[in-house]
Amino acid sequence: MEIKVLYFDGCPSWQKALINLQKLINEENLDFLINLVEVKSDKEALKYKFLGSPSFQVNGQDLWPENRENFSMSCRVYSTSNGLFGVPTDDMLRAKLIDILNNKDKSK
Repeated sequence: MEIKVLYFDGCPSWQKALINLQKLINEENLDFLINLVEVKSDKEALKYKFLGSPSFQVNGQDLWPENRENFSMSCRVYSTSNGLFGVPTDDMLRAKLIDILNNKDKSK
């Protein structure tokens, strides 16, 4: 299964998010292939329904969706148990990915 990591080059958090995601996939032996998508313009932000950098999408759906009509080149923050941060926690990512894989298995 593919997971897209959407980012823009000026974002200070996307590389940490990528490292955390790679580590988590390896540690948990999860069946995900990472596809990096650099968003380079507001036009591309609209095309990808980009909620800010970094964002994570599986099957075109953001893992932390927001009801929004405007999409732009911006940094993203995640609400964690320790406050707002530029990346989701490992536990947040793990829960989302395992849930996706469990639901995929149920649909077979």
